[in-house]
Amino acid sequence: MKSFVLASVIAAGALATASPADAKGCIKGAIVGGVAGHYAGHHGMLGAAAGCLYGRHHAKEQARQRQQQQAQPSQQEKL
Repeated sequence: MKSFVLASVIAAGALATASPADAKGCIKGAIVGGVAGHYAGHHGMLGAAAGCLYGRHHAKEQARQRQQQQAQPSQQEKL
């Protein structure tokens, strides 16, 4: 019961501080993490919270890579 309450508090805190722009990747990560957490000892909420955090991190990394690729001119543009 304590882990459920702790996971609920963590998930609520993550959702309260996340703006719509920061939520990219969170839903997919939360679904995958929730399912994995459920099957790994009935910790679905904790898995969903961890999956959401990982999904947001992964989405930010992909966005950063896209920005770096767009900032660097390609070889064809130089010629």
